[in-house]
Amino acid sequence: MIHYKQAEEIQIMKEGGAKLREAVRLLLPTVSPGQTTQEIDKRAEKLILSQGAEISFNKVKGYSWTTCLPINEQVVHTPPGKRIVKEGDVLTIDIGAYYRGFHTDYATTFVVGRSGDKKKETFLKVGKDTLDKAIQQAKVGNYLGNISEVIEDGIYSNGYHIMEQLTGHGVGQELHEDPFVPGYLDKPLSETLKIRAGLVLAIEVIYSMGTEHITNEKGDNWSIITADGSLSACFEHTVAITDKNTFILT
Repeated sequence: MIHYKQAEEIQIMKEGGAKLREAVRLLLPTVSPGQTTQEIDKRAEKLILSQGAEISFNKVKGYSWTTCLPINEQVVHTPPGKRIVKEGDVLTIDIGAYYRGFHTDYATTFVVGRSGDKKKETFLKVGKDTLDKAIQQAKVGNYLGNISEVIEDGIYSNGYHIMEQLTGHGVGQELHEDPFVPGYLDKPLSETLKIRAGLVLAIEVIYSMGTEHITNEKGDNWSIITADGSLSACFEHTVAITDKNTFILT
């Protein structure tokens, strides 16, 4: 069941999204080679709380961290731990905030330290640009499939691969709500959900350099990795759709 949001609820989510955005702005410059993902997570926790928001992700059953921090071949849901971030690693920071009863969700991927690797930089730019184009399709009167189609086109046309089993989603009082937002068009456009005002979505571009196939990381109940060990990335924004505009909340 889809929970369409009222104007006052979207306003609360705007405020929560601003707090999340500020926490991320302060967090990103502190990430450098030699740190453990656990250290990054602890800083993220302090920054979310300092903004007057609560941690979102630890409200998911069984998950007790502030962030998911996949590196390189790790795709999503990787808990912080003792893994050390190295120069040139591709790191995803996936993070959420909970404010006045509502979640907002955000992710970005970047090269740690000095990059200089054009292949990685191009890979990440494609994901960022694709998310921007997908968000432009999130408007009243369009179909959810318009978003999916843009993601599919943006990733595959550049020779990369969509992780088809991993999707964006609705977001609100629960971190993961209906509807799912696939990164590819899985049915005729007109058979996908018609977008109307009050829909709030976490739109995600989840893709890899080498394969669409994923597997669980050995020894970890949460972490998902690329089946071939190739690089992966995730870009995500929470957006709210109203009659007049689509707002990027994060």
